[in-house]
Amino acid sequence: MGNRGMEDLIPLINKLQDAFSCIGQSCNLDLPQIAVVGGQSAGKSSVLENFVGRDFLPRGSGIVTRRPLVLQLVNNQAEYAEFLHCKGRKFVDFDEVRLEIEAETDRITGSNKGISAVPINLRVYSPNVLNLTLIDLPGMTKVAVGDQPIDIEHQIRDMLMQFITKESCLILAVTPANQDLANSDALKISKEVDPQGLRTIGVITKLDLMDEGTDARDILENKLLPLRRGYIGVVNRSQKDIDGRKDIKAALGAERKFFLSHPGYRHIADRMGTPHLQKTLNQQLTNHIRDTLPGLRSKLQSQLLSLEKEVEEYKNFKPDDPTRKTKALLQMVQQFGVDFEKRIEGSGDQVDTVELSGGARINRIFHERFPFELVKMEFDEKELRREISYAIKNIHGVRTGLFTPDLAFEAIVKKQIIKLKEPCLKCVDLVLSELTSLVKKCTEKLGSYPRLREETERIVTTYVRERDIKTKDQVLLLIDIELSYINTNHEDFIGFANAQQRTTVTAAINNKKRVMPNQVVIRRGWLTINISIMKGGSKDYWFVLTAESLSWYKDEEEKEKKYMLPLDNLKLRDVEKGFMSTKHTFAIFNTESRNVYKDLRQIELACDTQEDVDSWKASFLRAGVYPEKDQVDSEDTGPAESFSMDPQLERQVETIRNLVDSYIGIVNKSIRDLMPKTIMHLMINSAKDFIHSELLAYLYSCGDQGSLMEESADQAQRRDEMLRMYHALKEALVIIGDISTTTVSAPVPPPVDDTWRTKEPSPPPQARPAPAAVPPPSRPPAARVPTAAPPPSSPQNPAFGAPLIPSRPGPPPVNTYSVADPVANVPLIPSRPARVPPALPPGIPRSSPSH
Repeated sequence: MGNRGMEDLIPLINKLQDAFSCIGQSCNLDLPQIAVVGGQSAGKSSVLENFVGRDFLPRGSGIVTRRPLVLQLVNNQAEYAEFLHCKGRKFVDFDEVRLEIEAETDRITGSNKGISAVPINLRVYSPNVLNLTLIDLPGMTKVAVGDQPIDIEHQIRDMLMQFITKESCLILAVTPANQDLANSDALKISKEVDPQGLRTIGVITKLDLMDEGTDARDILENKLLPLRRGYIGVVNRSQKDIDGRKDIKAALGAERKFFLSHPGYRHIADRMGTPHLQKTLNQQLTNHIRDTLPGLRSKLQSQLLSLEKEVEEYKNFKPDDPTRKTKALLQMVQQFGVDFEKRIEGSGDQVDTVELSGGARINRIFHERFPFELVKMEFDEKELRREISYAIKNIHGVRTGLFTPDLAFEAIVKKQIIKLKEPCLKCVDLVLSELTSLVKKCTEKLGSYPRLREETERIVTTYVRERDIKTKDQVLLLIDIELSYINTNHEDFIGFANAQQRTTVTAAINNKKRVMPNQVVIRRGWLTINISIMKGGSKDYWFVLTAESLSWYKDEEEKEKKYMLPLDNLKLRDVEKGFMSTKHTFAIFNTESRNVYKDLRQIELACDTQEDVDSWKASFLRAGVYPEKDQVDSEDTGPAESFSMDPQLERQVETIRNLVDSYIGIVNKSIRDLMPKTIMHLMINSAKDFIHSELLAYLYSCGDQGSLMEESADQAQRRDEMLRMYHALKEALVIIGDISTTTVSAPVPPPVDDTWRTKEPSPPPQARPAPAAVPPPSRPPAARVPTAAPPPSSPQNPAFGAPLIPSRPGPPPVNTYSVADPVANVPLIPSRPARVPPALPPGIPRSSPSH
């Protein structure tokens, strides 16, 4: 190959394969290799055994090769085999090799003819082999036999594709000669991944089994289905020879005799047979490795750089060093506090783009879920009017009151304020749930130390739950403070005088008319309208909610409007999620039992998540569309009760109803403002302070620091794998570097550049003196001394800038110069008339040397 160091390339790749097989993965590197593919009983195993000269592969009916076998052949004086999973054990008996392959196959795949892509690495040392690495893959099959899986064909095909789709893999396509080449499974799958045939080497087996009078000459001469790397024919042992334990050396002799004696193959016998195939594969694999080596080196370097930062902390790692444990504990606790605060306050680092998390979910509870819960508790119109009526009558007693009593107003207001406790406590519970899940997410980074993670989660969660109790006490205290004094002098309170004059205003409040500008857009987004299949099925539309209407369009460009629904008399209703549905649904309906859309009494709107449903409900509340309970109460403001009241009582009820509505609005506004502040102060900020200032002390008090900072088995395994991967990459780069340096030899001298001689204008034949090899004997030696340093080249005299004529192989010229001549051994440039040395008198020609 012109470079002896290139012979080490195949052992180099063997070392790389071993380095990465030891760590259980290939490091995503496509190492150059040869994959043997073909149908079952195509003769793949026999070809490999002929290479080794030994029977060592499992045999039998059906699928025998069920795991890839990485076969590394190494030229060596001694003959033995080694498995990578049996390090240090040398197999001299090749029958034991076969049994070990079968046992190792069953260990991974079981005995039910299943297959696995985990390779078996076998290295065979022998004086009869050339350096070669092949991968024996399961034979392709069409029909599952016996207890084979039904999809065995697809399983094998997927496994083959894992290897042969890589550009660094040469494909040895084995096809029996007694099968039509156009139906070859091996060539078909090779053509899929290598349509140009650049990586495919064809092997034709069973040439001796062809029908009499036929041969594979056109195939072997690369005429029928040409491949860039051609075809090589081999003759393997028959099943009878194998059963009779026929020696492989004798079989190779018979193969050689077959090609020499067959009239169709005699002229190409030197390019046929197992020895030539082995030599060709050795050469082609070596060339292939040489071509892929630069890319392999750059890929190794990039992977090493990507691992450098992760491995840095593991290089001098001492698991039992107490200093390391203390440092790690401090770093972990500090990082936990930073992560917790970032998730609460928000950060640009590692933003979750899939769902809301941390502080964003808590913000949604404060400003969407909690106001919605307040509205659901607020409007109970029928019950409220009845309570006001009873309160007025009970306060007057036996007398008929002439004035609206203050006590009735206070009694009703206090009862309404007490109802706020439930949504407020529910809000605290929702925030507690979010904080608990947030703590769990933040402790995921402590997974390297299971005990530390467990204790941190327990301590912080316990503290948050303690703060939850105090927060609820404070919330109840807020409600009690509101109950303790009814401030009728509040600037936003309408007062008795205004309440009596607010008939029209009261009607507006009862009907919840919207006071927002018509064109203000409250929300935009995609929703699904659930309609039965008979009426067209469910469709997605782009919805736009304003203060006056709900419109939907074909898409977000809002050019093609499908429908516009006024919000008057609309209410919200919860809908159970369908059995097969994955979406969350709510409904809009008309309180006057009119059709909402086409012939539908209600339209069901669906969202992907419950968070979206809650957000849309909060938006509808802003637009004045309230939950169903409000509609029921408003409708059921029964005429019976109204008619049972006298006009004076009815006016008093209406006045107090307006006063209550005004004051409860003030309380709600105050509660909506104070609840987030209370929860933030007593729960969230307090938890952050605890983590930063006290968590470490609580961890130290838990017990032994050594057990607290004990690594998990998974982390230790990950660290070991990372370090093995790092060292394997470094070793691979060293191996490649050694090959690169040892294979660099002195370059072959370039061809002699004597074009300058043809460019020189040649003198006339009669003026050209005969070439002289020695000076005239009469000339003194000093006369030639100036010729030793020719003048520099110039445009007028270009010849002196020409390179010296290198010596050519052949017998050395006879030296006839005298010893006294000091320049006799200097090779002379043939003289030309135009360039006479200045020391010679002009016109004196040089005479020919006398021999």
